[in-house]
Amino acid sequence: MDLRLYRKPMLRAFIPIFFFLSASLLLAQEKLDAKAHYDKAEYMVAMRDGVKLYTQVYTPKDKTQDYPIILFRTPYSVRYYGPKHFRRVFFNEAYTREGFIFIYQDVRGKFRSEGDFIVMKPHKTVKEGPDDVDESSDTYDTIEWLLENIPNHNGRVGQMGISYPGWQTAMGMIDAHPALKASSPQASPSDMWIGDDFHHNGAFRLMYTFGWLSNNARTRPGQTEQRATRFSYGTPDGYRFFLELGPVSNVDKLYFHNQVPTWNEYMEHGDYDEYWEEQDVLQYLNNIKHPILNVAGWFDAEDFYGPMSIYYTIEEKNPDNKSILVVGPWLHGGWSRMDGDALGNIRFGSKTGEYYREKVEFPFFLYHLKEKGELNLPEALVFETGSNQWRFYDQWPPKNTQEKSLYFHPNGKLSFSPPGQSTEDVYDSYISDPNKPVPFSEEIRTSQGHLWMVEDQRFAASRPDVLVYESDVLEEDITIAGPIIADLFVSTTGTDADWVVKLIDVYPGDVPDNRPNPCGVRMGHFQMLVGADVFRGKYRNSFEKPEPFVPDKVTEIKYDLRDKCHTFKKGHRIMVQVQSTWFPVIDRNPQKFVDIYHAKESDFQKALHKVYRSSAHSSHLKLRVLQFIPSLTKIYSPIIIFTKHGR
Repeated sequence: MDLRLYRKPMLRAFIPIFFFLSASLLLAQEKLDAKAHYDKAEYMVAMRDGVKLYTQVYTPKDKTQDYPIILFRTPYSVRYYGPKHFRRVFFNEAYTREGFIFIYQDVRGKFRSEGDFIVMKPHKTVKEGPDDVDESSDTYDTIEWLLENIPNHNGRVGQMGISYPGWQTAMGMIDAHPALKASSPQASPSDMWIGDDFHHNGAFRLMYTFGWLSNNARTRPGQTEQRATRFSYGTPDGYRFFLELGPVSNVDKLYFHNQVPTWNEYMEHGDYDEYWEEQDVLQYLNNIKHPILNVAGWFDAEDFYGPMSIYYTIEEKNPDNKSILVVGPWLHGGWSRMDGDALGNIRFGSKTGEYYREKVEFPFFLYHLKEKGELNLPEALVFETGSNQWRFYDQWPPKNTQEKSLYFHPNGKLSFSPPGQSTEDVYDSYISDPNKPVPFSEEIRTSQGHLWMVEDQRFAASRPDVLVYESDVLEEDITIAGPIIADLFVSTTGTDADWVVKLIDVYPGDVPDNRPNPCGVRMGHFQMLVGADVFRGKYRNSFEKPEPFVPDKVTEIKYDLRDKCHTFKKGHRIMVQVQSTWFPVIDRNPQKFVDIYHAKESDFQKALHKVYRSSAHSSHLKLRVLQFIPSLTKIYSPIIIFTKHGR
């Protein structure tokens, strides 16, 4: 506005009114009364086997045009049961204003729906009779019923979901109904044994599995509108609760009492057998013809492997599919409900969640379901943490990367130069005691939560059973983009062991503290967790056929820490931590080759673990580097250390 106009008396009087009216219009937009614009109906929709699923249908009151359908199916309750209860917003305000037919459905065996709920029910590749049902067929049958019974639709259907509803979305993409024109599986698991909620590389995710199954997979007496009473731990201290629990074989006897049948099934399928293999959704992702919007969060504590593997698989099996990958700096599902400008103590410089909702997800469905607007999304839209900016790539991982190895060196050093020649195997070592495991977080809580995915790792760095390797101060920015591979050479005095590797961004000592800073965390030399994962050592050669370690024999452990896109800024340092317990996110490994799900307390034993860093056995991380830094190529003179290195 030209401020010279403000000198005119009439305009001086008008301008405050103008701003008041503008603010009022914005406020009115934010308070759209959905009930004034939509009608609600409730149905029991019959599936092909006769089981009926409770379904809410919201249709625009304006019948002068046809609308596309957006379907959301969930095991967590659609809520708002009965004609008196009405949703205020459908997904977000933009969808509500634009006008769609919104469908919310309790899935089979949950809340108001009939039938039995089976956790991650496998897809039936051959459907010979009406009883051969799964999430794919239930999605198909629901869409078919909607098209036949709900008026004023345009024949186009979209579906979306986050987490378990994301997996149901992925299942709905398989053998899809012809009317399904757009899907967005968000934070969907794909394989619960390899890398999602319940296991990572064979290691059992005790804390999450216990909490999720106890709250979501108990046997139910019948249809209900009520959520199950949450499990009471009797303490806020999950570390203590799970340590005093003892072996996981005690869970059903002490707490579940055969009311959580899925838990008992898991206890009988410790290895990657047919039970887990048939649940793997990736094997069924063939002939996906409609556009897919894959969404993941870099700091998702529950399902990051899933959405990334679904994207990779669709690209491989369906190269002509219009599949888009979006990854932001989010916790599990945070893109749908949070501003996305911060996570814990880490700031991202912009409202990334708001950007996603307004510029990505809504335009995606608007374009494919209403053929409105333009869709100028790249193949991969990823947020680069550290530098805090969105990146647009025509493929993921991006083309312009070089694979570089980050090696462990004496005295806790980390460098892109390999170790010097040595006639002896040099190593760092620590005693791993399953009765005093390394905590996954400093927080006192009974659920794993989310903020530990970017938590300051100084609490772990000071432990004698955590090895720490750190680079010199970076003289330039270094950006990684793509998968991170841990390649360790190890030995143990036991016959089994877990190996946890963490990649960390160490801030300069003079970094100012966040303002406001309610937690009082000092940001100088903050150790931000960038990426981490665990591998259960007995599966190093085969997930199906575990093998014991030969005590004291040097053994290679190689596994994927999953993708990242992060800039380690000039003045920062890169750190790697190695440990063998991560409790109680991961259950305790007895460090003895046994069936861990039926282990006894006497099976748990201390073990001496060694991580080798010689020229013959050079432990390192493989990174995809967008910009290589020569300043980290200096060679450190080989100093033989046979104990935990000094820091």
